[in-house]
Parts: sequence; C-alpha cells; structure tokens
Amino acid sequence: MDYLYTTWPWYISGFIIGMIMLCLNYFGKVFGMSSNLRTLCTIAGAGKHADFFKFDWKAQRWNLLVVFGAMLGGFVAVHFMSDASNVSLNPATVAQLAELNIDAPEGKIAPDALFGNAVFQSPKMIAILIIGGILIGFGSRYAGGCTSGHAISGLSNLQLPSLKAVIGFFVGGLVMVHFLLPLIF
Repeated sequence: MDYLYTTWPWYISGFIIGMIMLCLNYFGKVFGMSSNLRTLCTIAGAGKHADFFKFDWKAQRWNLLVVFGAMLGGFVAVHFMSDASNVSLNPATVAQLAELNIDAPEGKIAPDALFGNAVFQSPKMIAILIIGGILIGFGSRYAGGCTSGHAISGLSNLQLPSLKAVIGFFVGGLVMVHFLLPLIF
C-alpha cells in the first residue's frame, strides 16, 4: 500500500493516461478541462446572454466527473498524501528561487510564497492572480482548449492545431519563467 502514498514514476502515470485516452477515443469522447467551464456556464444559464453557451450540455455530463475527480484527487493528495519527502528540487532551481526572494519549499511540493494562504493578503499577489486568470481564460478560448485538452487529447489524436498550441504553451512558459517572473518578483 506504500505505493499509494508516494509519487508514481512517469512510466506508470503515462501508461494510465494513455489507456484512458484509448478508452476515450474508442467511445468518441474528447478530454479537456476548459470545456467544462463552458458546460458549467451553460448549466448556470449563460446561453440566455451568449450563443456560444447554447448547446446540449447533457452530452458533456461525463466530463464534469473529470473535474470533480480532479478536485477530489487534489484534496486527497494534499490532505492525506502530502509527503513530499520523495520530491527533490534541483539545487539550481533552489538558488534561482532564492534570488527572487522565494524560499524553497521545505517538506512541500510548492513554495508558500507563491501558493500559500498568505498570497490572499497581498494586493500585488491578488492582482497577479486576477491578471493571470484572465490571461489563462483568454488563452484557453483563443487556442480552442487548455493545456490538458491539447497536450493529452489533441496530440493523441495527431491534431496539428494541438501541436501548434502545445508549442505555444511551452514557449510561453519559458518566456514567463526566464523573463517575466524575475520582473514580477
């Protein structure tokens, strides 16, 4: 049972994701997290105000279970399986975080300066969260899906637009980490 409480190797997690994608492809389903936001907005009545939200949301009910499972899995992982002792950061990463006045996470996976409850007490961090959320929402809509939808579902279906989107996600992430993050912090 110890394997349930530790980080799984990439080849086990990747195999499981691959098997899930084969099942979804077999049943004609497409995976993606951002499509659930559209479904939730439709359920809430957004179709009265925008045609984009006028569709049969009941056909996407299965995908809402994915969101619920992700939230439940995150809760279980944080509260019952949060042993980060088997996760080690590269010393160069720790040094780069220190240069930005961000303490390396001790016994945790993510630094408190970025992911702790204290971020909600700082106007700067709240502004970063709001602006980041708007940019992520715009980017997901503009790209026709989110990182999980394009990188997992789109690439497994050999879709060229998904390859372009994933390349854009990676380039954007590199620009953020190497150029913008030092300016913000």
